[in-house]
Amino acid sequence: MPASDIGIDLGTRNCLVYSTAKGLVLQEPSVVVYDKNTEKIRAIGEEARQMAGHVTSNMEVIRPIRQGVIADFNVTEKMLKYFITKAMGNRVSVSPGSVSAFQAGLRRLREKLLRKFTYQAGGQRSFSWLDEPIAGAIGSGVDVTKPFGNLIVDIGGGTTDVAVISLGGVVVSASVKMAGDAFDQAIMNYVRKSHSLFIGEDMAEEIKIKIGTAIEESSPHVMEIKGRNIMTGLPKTVKLTSEEVRAALKDATGQIVETVHGVLEKTPPELAADIVDRGIVLTGGGALLRGMDTLIERKTGVSTLTVQNAMSVVAVGTGKYAEVRARMEE
Repeated sequence: MPASDIGIDLGTRNCLVYSTAKGLVLQEPSVVVYDKNTEKIRAIGEEARQMAGHVTSNMEVIRPIRQGVIADFNVTEKMLKYFITKAMGNRVSVSPGSVSAFQAGLRRLREKLLRKFTYQAGGQRSFSWLDEPIAGAIGSGVDVTKPFGNLIVDIGGGTTDVAVISLGGVVVSASVKMAGDAFDQAIMNYVRKSHSLFIGEDMAEEIKIKIGTAIEESSPHVMEIKGRNIMTGLPKTVKLTSEEVRAALKDATGQIVETVHGVLEKTPPELAADIVDRGIVLTGGGALLRGMDTLIERKTGVSTLTVQNAMSVVAVGTGKYAEVRARMEE
């Protein structure tokens, strides 16, 4: 394989790997199935996700990263090694500018993991670390090297990161543990309280994708959902509307809006003027919630756009960072 830069976005919900030579080479769930009898990992990634909810009593479904924090270091280590090997092969030729983007606060832990396994995969190389909003901006096609203010809102699985970027760096930023996983949990809680129905994470995510919305709709959508009746313990089917889902998500989406508002309040006037002209950019899988961009636009008065391929732009931007950095150093 020819030398290339790679970008890795190891997130709470998914792991993505991008190669400048091949494009997006891996996108799999950050989940593992562990066999307690043999004390070995049975499945990782997409295979593990398909097994979740159907495992026997001797198996455990593990999500080793929770709300942007590594909850199980050993499992994360094995999962990352698996993803890198699957994406890039046993021997990877990577140029000295190889980079990886991770969430703030995990740099040391993830640096240790990444150095170890990328070294095993292909030899010594250097690394650069950047915040997810910068990577998301680059992956979205924003020229972060220019002296203009850009406001990036990255709504991932565990956290939402908000940052004002100019001249390749972060000027003002904030992070809140409110994102895609919190959306799912809010839906599960609402269905349990309002319909006396237990549903799993997969059903909650399906509801979010199919009828989830951050704003009121003139014609609400309706979805039939299945779960376990709290009172009888028997299977039960109920109908859920998108208006109910909006109400369930109101607190979570409201906290994200408040975080964006707080960053805008701290932004220098000149950069704030740039943001009014250029708008707010939404990235990350959580940004795909219908109406999320409209809600932020209504509450801030600033034009807001969810980018195409919002889920993968952080990985793409990470892989392209070496090129951007080279331009900045010219």
